[in-house]
Amino acid sequence: MTRPSWDQYFMDITRLVATRSTCLRRQVGAILVKGRNILATGYNGVPSGITHCDVEGCLRVRLNVPSGERHELCRGLHAEQNAIIQAARHGVNIDGATLYCTTMPCIICTKMIINAGIAKVVYAEGYTDDLAREMIREAAIVVEHFNGEPGDATP
Repeated sequence: MTRPSWDQYFMDITRLVATRSTCLRRQVGAILVKGRNILATGYNGVPSGITHCDVEGCLRVRLNVPSGERHELCRGLHAEQNAIIQAARHGVNIDGATLYCTTMPCIICTKMIINAGIAKVVYAEGYTDDLAREMIREAAIVVEHFNGEPGDATP
C-alpha cells in the first residue's frame, strides 16, 4: 500500500469538501491546515439559512455576469472565505496556516488570506486574476500549484 503525500492527502480532502457546494457554476473546496492538522474547511455557497442556488437559481447567470468579474453579484461566499469565517467563528488561530484550495483564490479571497496571516496557498486549478497574483506575491505568501502527482506541489 502506498500512502499519499501530505499534499495529496489534504488536496483529496479539499476535493471532497467541494462536493458540498450547491453552486451551479463551480464547486470549490478549501481547508486550512497547520502542523498537519485540519483547522477549518469551507466550500462555496450561500450563507447559513439562505436558500441555496440549486433551488433559487444563479443570480450571476440571470444577470449574465462573466466569470471573474463583479464578485459582489453573487448570493454565495467563496470556499476560502467560508474556511476563514469558520475558523473565526470557532476561535481557531489560522496565523501561519496553509490554505489548500481546489482553485487559485480570487482578489477578494487573496486580500482576506493576506490579512488572516495565511502563509502558504496550495491550489489545484488556476484562476485568471492578475491582481490576486500580484498582491499575493507582494505579500510574500508561498503559492504552489498541485497537479495531482504525489508530492508534486510546485512553486
